[in-house]
Amino acid sequence: MKIQPPALDRIEDFLAQKRIAMIGASRDPKSFSIILFKEFRRRGYEVVPVNPKTPNVLGTPCYASVQDIQPPVQGALLMTSKQIAESVVEQCAKAGIPRIWIYGAGGKSNVSQKALDLCRKRGISVIAGQCPFMFLPGCGGVHRFHGFVRKITGRYPRRTAA
Repeated sequence: MKIQPPALDRIEDFLAQKRIAMIGASRDPKSFSIILFKEFRRRGYEVVPVNPKTPNVLGTPCYASVQDIQPPVQGALLMTSKQIAESVVEQCAKAGIPRIWIYGAGGKSNVSQKALDLCRKRGISVIAGQCPFMFLPGCGGVHRFHGFVRKITGRYPRRTAA
């Protein structure tokens, strides 16, 4: 499955939401989801972790299901496996979440075609197969280089025509 880069406008819209769910936030303090969780919080986001297997993430109460979050969030970052992405998208749709970012980076993608099709069918704005670090202002190092490589290979998101 070849994933087309999303429109840059969609990415900016997602990142403008300051209260987001992180579905699949790990209990492992060394996991990439925790690194991303910390970075979003450092930037002033309220990150609501969702993982039925842990009561909290770094001291933040964790929800078993995205549908349990009150008040609801306006965006969800899926750090889940490809195998459960479709069911998680369905849960987000039932919770009325209008924006979903399905994580992907470093050649690894958690995106399934069924999950993408379900987002489109439910009218959910979806970002698929991208790493948020590439789009957070001021991220350097490997994230900046990753974005540069995507730009020169034509795989970096572009603005939609006005």
